[in-house]
Amino acid sequence: MYNLDKVKYYLSNILTIPSPTGFTDNLMDYIKEELHLLDIYYYTTNKGNVIATFEGENKDKVRTFACHLDTLGAMVKEIKPDGRLALVPIGGFMMNSIEGENCTIETLEGKSYTGTIQTIKPSVHIHSDARDLKREPSNMEVVLDEKVVSKEDVEKLGVDVGDFITFDARTVFTDSGYVKSRHLDDKASVAIFLYALKYIKENNIKLPYTTNFLFSTYEEVGHGSSSIPKETSEFIAVDMGAPGTGQNSSEYSVCICAKDSSGPYDLHFRKKLIELCKSENISYKVDIYPNYSSDASAALKGGFDIKTALIGTGVYASHGYERTHMDGIMATLDLIVKYCVQE
Repeated sequence: MYNLDKVKYYLSNILTIPSPTGFTDNLMDYIKEELHLLDIYYYTTNKGNVIATFEGENKDKVRTFACHLDTLGAMVKEIKPDGRLALVPIGGFMMNSIEGENCTIETLEGKSYTGTIQTIKPSVHIHSDARDLKREPSNMEVVLDEKVVSKEDVEKLGVDVGDFITFDARTVFTDSGYVKSRHLDDKASVAIFLYALKYIKENNIKLPYTTNFLFSTYEEVGHGSSSIPKETSEFIAVDMGAPGTGQNSSEYSVCICAKDSSGPYDLHFRKKLIELCKSENISYKVDIYPNYSSDASAALKGGFDIKTALIGTGVYASHGYERTHMDGIMATLDLIVKYCVQE
C-alpha cells in the first residue's frame, strides 16, 4: 500500500540537510518545495514553523500532527588563541557522543568550514590522563580543517562567536531494514509527514476533520509549538520512542507514550490510538519516558486547551548516533494515515 522506497528517499534527503535549532532555514526550504510540488496548502508562522493543511468535511473540529525538524548541534563559544574553537551545545546530549565527530561551521556570511570535534587532550600518546578527562563543554573543542594557528587566522576566515556547528549525520541504510544516523530524532518523523501528505493528496483521500501537519523548529529547546492552529482539539506529537534497558519501546513498532517528564498524556486519546492499532493490526508498544518532553507537552505548558498524544518509531541511543528500523517508521506512518481518516 505504501511506497517504502519513497519514504527512504525523503528520509535520505532530509538527513543530508543540517538543521540544528536556530539554523533550520535550508531544511524548511526543502519542505516548502516538496509541499509546492504536491500542491498542498501551507503557511509559515513568525517563528518559521510550517503548517500544511487538509480541509475536512467537519471544519469545527481540528486535528494537528506535529513533528520537529530542528536537531542537536552547537555554536562557537570562543575562538581560542591557538585557532581552536570552544563550543556550547544546542540541545541535551552527552558530550562524549560527539567526540571524534566531523562537523561543519556555518558562518554568518554563508561560508562553510569543516572540522573535527575533539577533547583538549585527544591523544593518549601525549596526555597520560586523556582517558580520565571529563567530557564536558569546557574540555571539548573544534579543530578546523584549515591552516590556522591563531585567533587572527580564524577571524580572517570569517568565523565568529555564535556561528553554528553542525554534526555529520553519517547515515547508513542497511539491507536488513535498519537506518543508522544522527538526527533520526526527529527527521524520521519529518520524512513520515512528507510521505503521509503525499499519500493523502495523490489518493484524493477525504478527511472527516480539518487536519494540520505542523513542522516545528524549536522543539529541542522546549518551545516548538508555542503557536498551533486555531480550533485544534487533538494534538499528536510525532517524535520518537526510546528503546533501552527497562523500556517497552521497540525499533520495529510505533511507540505510544503514556507519560513523560511533563506528566501523563490524555488517557482517552491514548486508548483511542491503541484500539486503532489493534483493529488495523499495526505493531505498537506503550511506554513511559522519565527524561523526555515533546511539542505536545510544550503546547500544554503554553496554555492550550487540547487533548494530547505522543507517538513515534523507536529510536535506539537517542541524542547520540541513533538507530531505528523501517518497520517502526512504516508502523508510525500507518497509524497516522489510519487516524486521519477515522471519525
